[in-house]
Amino acid sequence: MDNWDIIKHPHLSEKSVGMVDEENTLVFVVNEEANKPMVKNAVEELFDVEVKKVNTQNTVKGNKRAYVRLEPGYEALDVATKLGMF
Repeated sequence: MDNWDIIKHPHLSEKSVGMVDEENTLVFVVNEEANKPMVKNAVEELFDVEVKKVNTQNTVKGNKRAYVRLEPGYEALDVATKLGMF
């Protein structure tokens, strides 16, 4: 599975945008079959960052979200800017 097949797009909501600043965390909508190590590797390869932790959540609508916290030396705001979130 390709990295862009794993990560569909960033999740944009007031809460997820706030997490970028406050918690150094990015939120993505990901493929339903993707697991945490797959998401971690995809984010690290696509955005040239180091991932500290990945949490996933299945939504009621059948989507899957990944909450990706970056290591302290990397800024989620920089990645979000590259993605056009800001």
